[in-house]
Amino acid sequence: METGKIKVSLEETTPTLREEDRFQRFSLIGWWNQSRLRNAKVLVIGAGALGNEIVKNLSLLGFGNLFIADLDNIENSNLSRSVLYRERDNGTSKARTAARSAKELFPGMKAQAFHGNVLYDLGLGVYRWADVVIAGLDNREARLSINRNCWKLGKPWIDGAIEQINGIARVFAPDGPCYECTMSETDWQLLNRRRSCNLLTKDEMQEGKVPTTPTISSIIAGVQCQEAVKLLHGMETIAGKGFVFNGISCDSYLVEYQRNDDCYSHDTADRIVPLPAKAADTRVADLLARARNDLGPDTVLELGRDILTALRCPFCGKTESIYQSLGQVRNSAATCPECGRRREAMTAFTIDGTQDFLDQTFAGIGIPPFDIVWARNGGMLVGYEFAADAREVLGEVASAGEGNG
Repeated sequence: METGKIKVSLEETTPTLREEDRFQRFSLIGWWNQSRLRNAKVLVIGAGALGNEIVKNLSLLGFGNLFIADLDNIENSNLSRSVLYRERDNGTSKARTAARSAKELFPGMKAQAFHGNVLYDLGLGVYRWADVVIAGLDNREARLSINRNCWKLGKPWIDGAIEQINGIARVFAPDGPCYECTMSETDWQLLNRRRSCNLLTKDEMQEGKVPTTPTISSIIAGVQCQEAVKLLHGMETIAGKGFVFNGISCDSYLVEYQRNDDCYSHDTADRIVPLPAKAADTRVADLLARARNDLGPDTVLELGRDILTALRCPFCGKTESIYQSLGQVRNSAATCPECGRRREAMTAFTIDGTQDFLDQTFAGIGIPPFDIVWARNGGMLVGYEFAADAREVLGEVASAGEGNG
């Protein structure tokens, strides 16, 4: 692979005459191909300050299909840094409001919102649907999850991070240095601290908010979106590098990352098998049997995410079966109803046939629709996608994914 270049396969259709007029100034750029943007499928993760600028830019550029994911609702403090939100939007879903505003900016766009926890409740089929993932997040755990999902599926992703009036934009391409390759010992310490508190979702955000301004959001999101345009045109990008901007001195520079060949994120699927089935209709035992028939009797299933199977109290010995996504269970649920002390979370990730939930469906144990369950046997990794869930999850952008992936 040529350094900095990422191959993206796009079906091309001709924009309407009205769209050609709308984007006429872009066509003056010799290499510009508006149909590539019109047909592009982009997963945007995060609809805060950075996400607003990303979605705004993609809308103005004429991107045709956006899937916007965010967990939070709009607060008054978002209004000083978020161009897509208005005072009347307070209390509404960031993802849904951003999708609505995107279509107001570019009525020719299709935009689908996902209001939920991307770590645990967004099916990996959405990653496979996308041509590129663009993230505007404020935590390492979500970045690491995105990185591993993109690597497995061979998808490029563009990361952005801001603090005060400084920021960085990075492009991670399949086979190059990835996000985990860049993580320092301090990053891992902070990540492990965030993963503490019994793994369950906090009832309220206890950590301090990252101070940012709309100006640094504009700069970093602008670079992210520009890299996406270059990527979709087959041009050289800053893949494997980071664009660093210092707002105090107005200096910027590129930092080059080194690939770590022992990185745990470098786990690529050999193939993906779309199943004509839904997560809610597929028994765990049946898919395990299918995978063992395909790959061999020693095959195990990997869920791609931890699920909560039970909460156990080490003090009074009571155990409550849960079978839910970790993103759906609040930290307050860890309090034992019998003795009032803190219970331990019991989770599952690998299925080898000894589990007591084999008769349940995947949805019944907390796996989201349109997810991919992984089958592993030795060095072979095959993903089974619940493809029958695609239309439900993708909504109005579902037609952009037909025949692709």
